[in-house]
Amino acid sequence: MIYQVQHTTTYTYPGPVSLCHNVVYLRPRESAQQVCTYYELIVLPEPGVYSHYVDFFGNAVTFFAVQEPHRTLTVTARSTVEVTPDAGLAPDATPAWEAVRDMLHHEHSATVLEAVQYRFASPHVPCSARLRRYAAPSFSPGQPLLTAVLDLTRRIHTDFLYDPQATSVSTPLHDILRARRGVCQDFAHVQIGCLRALGLAARYVSGYLVTQPPPGQPRLVGTYASHAWVSVYCPGYGWLEVDPTNNMVPSDRHITIAVGRDYSDVSPIKGVLLGGGQHTMQVAVDVVPTNL
Repeated sequence: MIYQVQHTTTYTYPGPVSLCHNVVYLRPRESAQQVCTYYELIVLPEPGVYSHYVDFFGNAVTFFAVQEPHRTLTVTARSTVEVTPDAGLAPDATPAWEAVRDMLHHEHSATVLEAVQYRFASPHVPCSARLRRYAAPSFSPGQPLLTAVLDLTRRIHTDFLYDPQATSVSTPLHDILRARRGVCQDFAHVQIGCLRALGLAARYVSGYLVTQPPPGQPRLVGTYASHAWVSVYCPGYGWLEVDPTNNMVPSDRHITIAVGRDYSDVSPIKGVLLGGGQHTMQVAVDVVPTNL
């Protein structure tokens, strides 16, 4: 599938902002299943400083600084991305989850060491006995890794209610686990925390989920939003993705932007500013399939 993506974020300030520095994670990530053939970033007012780099996790990042007074900041990312579904994997073909856990603890190859960094607690995802207890019913002794992960994915989808009013970026993970409600970011953090509590390597994936309108209904422009899901490391197979919000395995309708330990590593736009006061933010995302 080939998609045209436009992601526009507009900040409005009650007072003038004299200076702002920002980093942007909006360029689709390159992988065996995904190629970004076009990307541009448009910032208004025009920044005085631009730089591009690849971060520690392999994500494409843009830094910019606006050095003139402004009351509105608009950041628009446009990209063309081709996503190819992988061949799929039989869950029972994966090794037992305990074998994966033990390999992550004992093996020191470059590939395993790259994955090991995702075993540990991160700013939004503490490791705890509560998360381990929640995960335990899915991870019986000898259970193939992907079979167990898919069962945990199903349980989170069933047990948690999607409620955009229930949480914010700062809501502690244990509060989400107790209330059993939140959004895709929260469900991804819950699953990552469960997997790490078992000694497995799990990372946060940010991007977009492409949906189709009901038959006979027009596709609405600007109604998409950023999405989040999870990938878990499996030796011999690499990173295996699951989407707990929708109880599904991502395929060619999931567009990956960035990966990290949790949301704090891959927030689409983050930065600092001088002045402005309490701002408001509007986000409009449009994803258009071009080869349907």
